Amino acid sequence: MFAMINNAFSIALKEIRRNLTRAFLTVLGIIIGVSSVVTMVTLGEGTTEAVKSQISSLGSNLLMVRPGAGFGPRSRSAGVPDFTEADVDALLRQVPGIAAVAPVRNTSTSAIYRENARMGGVTGTNPGWFEINNWTLESGRFFTDDDLKKGAAVCVIGQTVVDDLFADEDPIGKKIRVGKASVEVIGTLKEKGQVGMGDQDDTLVVPLSTLRRRLLGQTSAHDIGMISISAEDGVDSDWMIENIETVLRERRNLQDNQENDFSVMDTRQIAETLSSSTQVMTTLLATVSGVSLLVGGIGIMNIMLVSVTERTREIGIRLAIGATAKEVLLQFLVEAITLSSVGGAMGIVLALGFCTLLAPMIQVNFIFNTQINIIAFIFSAVVGVVFGFAPARRAASLDPIDALRHE
Repeated sequence: MFAMINNAFSIALKEIRRNLTRAFLTVLGIIIGVSSVVTMVTLGEGTTEAVKSQISSLGSNLLMVRPGAGFGPRSRSAGVPDFTEADVDALLRQVPGIAAVAPVRNTSTSAIYRENARMGGVTGTNPGWFEINNWTLESGRFFTDDDLKKGAAVCVIGQTVVDDLFADEDPIGKKIRVGKASVEVIGTLKEKGQVGMGDQDDTLVVPLSTLRRRLLGQTSAHDIGMISISAEDGVDSDWMIENIETVLRERRNLQDNQENDFSVMDTRQIAETLSSSTQVMTTLLATVSGVSLLVGGIGIMNIMLVSVTERTREIGIRLAIGATAKEVLLQFLVEAITLSSVGGAMGIVLALGFCTLLAPMIQVNFIFNTQINIIAFIFSAVVGVVFGFAPARRAASLDPIDALRHE
């Protein structure tokens, strides 16, 4: 049996070499189908990993609490009071599983160093904010609880601010004018890059007390626009959100029949949702691309039927000198499988080339998935079996006498 298959494979390769152009055009659909499927799945997995990485860069086990219903520009927050530092302290005391909590107040103002100036956001918070949001230092230090108590005129800046204001100059120890206050740069943050449409490195952070006293000149009790919370590892986020809502509803005097006038966002749930959506889109695109495999299979069947007609006399001679119908069937089936398998292999090589070229352009990692490449190759061979069987059976069922008479 092995010798029979080996002989059939040798004959199949000779037939392919004899008609290279026709063989290439025959398997073109297979090449396009396999390369499309492998490219879509590979880039889709890279995109999924990029989404997870970007979300995780926002913070470790991060929950964000904001006044109003929902997040973003359409959130319903008009007339809803902000949080207070007493709310922050209550959450830390009363909600189990909180690793760190930070009040956040944001404003926008100018930052000037010598002849360089820029407009951007300024964040007022406490030292825990850096831990919650996974920030690490490039140089210098973070501000401390002592700086927070004193309202020290210090700041920590991201790499975008460093580039805009200082270029190649070391910013540590330099004083910049932020709004109407002069503050000293005591630390710079390591680069994080983009998340969605936002630049994480466009960051200027000062102690909350400094923002209130020196930049805004006010100390309102309700001025916390967001509370950032980091959960301990292993803590169920749904359970923690439920506890946070209970504490805040009590502190904001909400009745049982009233909806929350604040929102809690869990970045882990967002990561899972976005990853799931990306995988669904990848599967959909791969399925659509796989249609060309069927087109390629039909092409193989058509060409193999033509081949049977062209080689009718050859088939008749083989049958007349003792070849069995089974051997003829195997011969044409092996030819169809060889064509589709060669097309599958070429498609995989083409897909790897596409992925190597496109991955850097769309800023995702090229993740080589052995499983999808093997599945694509096997599927291309199966296409050869399915669409090559009818021509092979037709060849095997020819009558030797009629075949020999064929011109």
